[in-house]
Amino acid sequence: MELEPLRHYLLQKKGSIEYYPFGPEPAVFKVMDKMFALLSWPTLSLKCDPDFALALRDKYKAVQPGYHLSKKHWNTITFDDTMPDNEILGLIDISYNLVVKGLTKVERQRLNSET
Repeated sequence: MELEPLRHYLLQKKGSIEYYPFGPEPAVFKVMDKMFALLSWPTLSLKCDPDFALALRDKYKAVQPGYHLSKKHWNTITFDDTMPDNEILGLIDISYNLVVKGLTKVERQRLNSET
């Protein structure tokens, strides 16, 4: 996976913003002020269901417990060409959806009303 198409995919999520709270790296991607991805090339950290996170770690060497994040709820993927791009994009979708699901009703309504 290439960096720019990855960034584009992350930013096309409804309400997604790219934020640099720690300097020039890593890029933090948020929705409604909640992080759903952390990109520090060549790694990407994503939120994940705990059981699914463990299954992914067993299946792919490129998937490790979240680096400097909750190891139960976050995975860090290293881009080493061993994981299919479409699976990575699917994991981004899962991370985004988990964060949106955790928003308050008011935040979800505000997100859904954005154009």
